Amino acid sequence: MTHRFDKSKLPSRHTTVGPERAPHRSFLYAMGLTEKEIAQPFVGVATCWNEAAPCNIALSRQAQAAKLGVKAAGGTPREFTTITVTDGIAMGHQGMKSSLVSRDVIADSIELTMRGHCYDALVGLAGCDKSLPGMMMAMVRLNVPSVFLYGGTILPGRFRGKDVTVQDVYEAVGGYQAGQVSADELHALECVACPSAGSCGGQFTANTMACVSEALGLALPGSAGTPAPYESRDSFAQASGKAVMNLLARDLRPRDIVTRKALENAATVVAASGGSTNAALHLPAIAHEAGIDFDLHAVAEIFKRTPYIADLKPGGRYLAKDLFEIGGVPVLLKVLLDGGYLHGDCITVTGRTLSENLADAVFPTDQDIVRPISDPITPTGGVIGLRGTLAPEGAIVKVAGLANRKFRGPARCFDSEEAAFDAVQKRGYKPGEVIVIRYEGPKGGPGMREMLATTAAVYGQGMGDKVALVTDGRFSGATRGFCIGHVDPEAAVGGPIALLKDGDIIAIDAEVGTLDVELSAEELEVRRKKWRPRHHNFQSGALWKFAQTVGPASKGAVTHPGSAAETHCYADI
Repeated sequence: MTHRFDKSKLPSRHTTVGPERAPHRSFLYAMGLTEKEIAQPFVGVATCWNEAAPCNIALSRQAQAAKLGVKAAGGTPREFTTITVTDGIAMGHQGMKSSLVSRDVIADSIELTMRGHCYDALVGLAGCDKSLPGMMMAMVRLNVPSVFLYGGTILPGRFRGKDVTVQDVYEAVGGYQAGQVSADELHALECVACPSAGSCGGQFTANTMACVSEALGLALPGSAGTPAPYESRDSFAQASGKAVMNLLARDLRPRDIVTRKALENAATVVAASGGSTNAALHLPAIAHEAGIDFDLHAVAEIFKRTPYIADLKPGGRYLAKDLFEIGGVPVLLKVLLDGGYLHGDCITVTGRTLSENLADAVFPTDQDIVRPISDPITPTGGVIGLRGTLAPEGAIVKVAGLANRKFRGPARCFDSEEAAFDAVQKRGYKPGEVIVIRYEGPKGGPGMREMLATTAAVYGQGMGDKVALVTDGRFSGATRGFCIGHVDPEAAVGGPIALLKDGDIIAIDAEVGTLDVELSAEELEVRRKKWRPRHHNFQSGALWKFAQTVGPASKGAVTHPGSAAETHCYADI
C-alpha cells in the first residue's frame, strides 16, 4: 500500500522543499534520485554492518530488502551504517572496555545522522549484543516512526554429534588449561563452532535483546527468530520497510509503543527465557530515552514474579534456532500472555496490540523447549536482582541452570579482570572462595567489561559450582555459574566492593535477593576513610569521555539526562 504524505509536516522538508533548498537537492540528484523520490518521505535505513564478526555480516543484505519495502510503500530509503564492537572478538582483553561504550556511540551516531539529514523515519538493523539496545535507544530518543529488525541468530555448529556454540569454545579453553582438553580437540572445536552468519546461538545478550524487541513492540512479530542465513529473513526486512511507512502515515511513534507496560513485558520475557543479565542494564537505558524511571530494581521485581519456562542455553539445553523451529518468540509470548504475565493491550509497530498480534499464535505441546506455565523449570525468573551491604544500590545474578542459589565464602580480591584471569589460569584460587573482580565498573574500567573468559575458564576447569564470582563489571550472556555482576556503587566511586580484603566473608542468597559482606558498619566506615580513588590508564579519547558522563549501572549506565530533560523532540522539528 502506498500512502500520501504532507511533506510540510515532516523533518525532511528542511532539506528538500523550497527554492532555498536547491543546493541540497543538487546533492540528491547527484545520487540518482528523481523529483518524485525527493518529494517522498526520507527513511533512514541504519545497520551495524561490518566485517568484525558473523553477527553483523548479513545486515547489508537485509538492508537492501528493507529498502525495497520502503520504496514499495512510497518512501525514499537512505541507507547508512554505524559502528559495532563485537563482544566475541573484544572479549578477554582490553578491547572489551569498548563494548558498552559502543552502545551509546551507536545511539549517538544514529541520532546525529538522522538529525543532520532530517530523515522522517527509521528502520534499524542490528546483530551483535550492544548494537541492539543502541539501535532501540536511538529510535526512542529521536521518536520518529521506527521499526527494529534483528539480523538473526547463527546456526549451531556440530562437534562429536552435538550442537555447539562459541560458549563451548570458551569453556574448552578452561578445559585445555586444566589438562582435560587437548590442543587438537580445542582446534577442532574452534573450527566448527560458528558455521554461518548470525549472532551467538544461545540465549545470550543478542538473542535476549532480540526477544525484547518483539516484547516491547518495536519489531514485527516473529522477526527475531529466523536464523541469519535463511533467505526468509529478507521477507521480514522488506515487511519492516513497509511497516515503517504505515507508522509514518499513522504518526505512531516509539514513545507511543515503549511504555511502562511494554517495558514490563520485555523484562518478563527476559526472565522467562533465562536471558542475559545485560538486559537489566539495557532496559533501564531504553526506558531512560522515553523518560520512564525503570531501573534495575524495577526490572528485578518483574524477574521475581515471572516463571522461568524456556530451556535455552547457557543455563538450559536448546538454542535460538530450536526456538525458531517451534514458532519463535511468539510461542513464548503466547504462553506468557495466556498465563496472565503480559500486558496484552500494548500497541506495537503493526499498529495492533500485542494480544491482537498473538491471536493466531499456537503453543505447541509436542516440544519441551518452552514449558507451559503450569510446569515451569523454576517458579521464578532465570535472572535475579540482589541488594545488601556489598551492593546497596543493587547487583544481578543469572540463576538459570543453578542447582544451588546460596553461597557463602571468603573473598579473593582482584583489581582487574587480567589479574583474576591470570590467577584462574594458574589455579590460584580454592573451592569455596568468592572471586571478586573490581574496578571494572562503568567509570572504573572504564567501560564495564564482561568477564566471559574468566568465568568460562573456571567452568572449564570443573569449578563452576565450587566458587562464586562477584564484580562491578558485567558478565556475558553466555556466562554460567554463580556469577554476580553490576555491583553498585562500583569500586571507582568508593562502593563497598572497593573496601573488601582477602578473607572477608561474602554471603549470597539468590532466593531472597541479598548480597552481603559480613563486616560491621563501623569497620566499613574505617576502611572507607582510608580508601583513595584509583586512576585508570584512559585519560583521553572515547573511554575517558564515557567515564566522565556515565551514570551507575543500576540506572542503565546512561550518559545523558534522557527525554525527561528535553525541551523539544527531534521528530517535531
